[in-house]
Amino acid sequence: MPRYDFDMLTIGAGSGGVASSRRAGSYGARVAICEEWRVGGTCVLRGCVPKKLLVYGAQFADSFADAEGFGWTVPTPDFDWPKLIAAKNKELDRLHQIYVNMLNNSGVKIFEARAVIVDPHTVEVGGKRYTAENILVAAGAWPETPDIPGIEHVISSNEALDLPQLPQRIVIVGGGYIAVEFAGIFSTLGSGVVEIIRQPELLRGFDEDLRVYLGEEMKARGVDIRGRTQVARIDKDAGGYTVTTTAGDRIATDLVMYATGRKPNTKRMGLEEAGVSLNDNGAVIVDEWQRSSVKNIYAVGDVTDRINLTPVAIAEGRAIAETLYNNNPVVMDHADVPSAVFSQPPIGTVGLTEAAARAKYGEVDIYQARFRPMKNTLSGRSERTFMKLVVDAKSDRVVGCHMLGQDAPEIIQGLAIAVKCGATKKQFDQTTGIHPSAAEEFVTMRDKYVRPPEKAAAE
Repeated sequence: MPRYDFDMLTIGAGSGGVASSRRAGSYGARVAICEEWRVGGTCVLRGCVPKKLLVYGAQFADSFADAEGFGWTVPTPDFDWPKLIAAKNKELDRLHQIYVNMLNNSGVKIFEARAVIVDPHTVEVGGKRYTAENILVAAGAWPETPDIPGIEHVISSNEALDLPQLPQRIVIVGGGYIAVEFAGIFSTLGSGVVEIIRQPELLRGFDEDLRVYLGEEMKARGVDIRGRTQVARIDKDAGGYTVTTTAGDRIATDLVMYATGRKPNTKRMGLEEAGVSLNDNGAVIVDEWQRSSVKNIYAVGDVTDRINLTPVAIAEGRAIAETLYNNNPVVMDHADVPSAVFSQPPIGTVGLTEAAARAKYGEVDIYQARFRPMKNTLSGRSERTFMKLVVDAKSDRVVGCHMLGQDAPEIIQGLAIAVKCGATKKQFDQTTGIHPSAAEEFVTMRDKYVRPPEKAAAE
């Protein structure tokens, strides 16, 4: 008779938890997964997927506007927000069922209830206790808001995905990728958007040039970006809400959305009581094998607060399944992970920023280009594309690729392979470009960029 009810019990049925559980189940492990809300997790139900669908919906506004330059006569379009939300929800229902089916087909037992760790081998789920040889924590993260007067009036990205109507005016607080993406969605669909950020530029942690140029393009699209600004209070009034900044400025709006960060879902889960070490932000501290301070309790994804991206969580989860149940020890490689921001225009990036590369290698060579893409010549759109390569001067290896512009995520995905393989700038130069395309610029940049002295001194 087995010593435990399950070989592995997973807490959280998001992308990481589902990927690990499915793979472990396919190798013959007895697996259960617990989900308090709905199978699918943040990415499928409250993040990447629904947000990208709204981005697609918003982009039609640009297509209608650009069509005339290419000979099309387009009647004045009419947009129906509730119709888009209904279509989005229908797709999420389909994806949810696919996830459920995948788990069932892998022999994974699904518990639709909250799970609390009782001890290193026991989990209480919906009032019943189950034992497991290994426990995987994949509970994700949740939006966090500051404690200021009127914070009860705000919404998060969760609610923004299901608004009954498109707001005429919205204040978005935050300069990270979630705030930037929703600012693009709402502004492109016609809402008046004010974005409040504490930093001078958007997207802290991204390459400085990308940050500056994205801000310029968003402002050109009508987003009112208020840098070096903080909110003091939010008041509800007859016309909606009034946001008051610490400088005393008052902004009238119909809706206030906060996207100032997310915190790991580890509260009241019994982790610390079971001996699991958490950092100051509540994230589970893990080693390279995704193992916590308790040897049989593992964690993946946003709950570890490292690289909070869906493909990373999936790779971490699969590595655990391979290591524990397929006699194939795998360590997730967190270096050179590509990422994208589905802003408008979008960003794609892989490798080191210029600042990080200078700190690591000392001498670096920079190649960059900023141009108006061919599509915009006939449409009359002024939006410009920006591309940048960061090269280690000593080895000639390309250590960073960054792009702002249409199709940036699609283009950077391919370049991520080159960066991962250690391609040199010479090899980039030897690669024939596809013409005419924007992507060819990455293999035709020949002249090193010399930063103007006044700009270099400021940095």
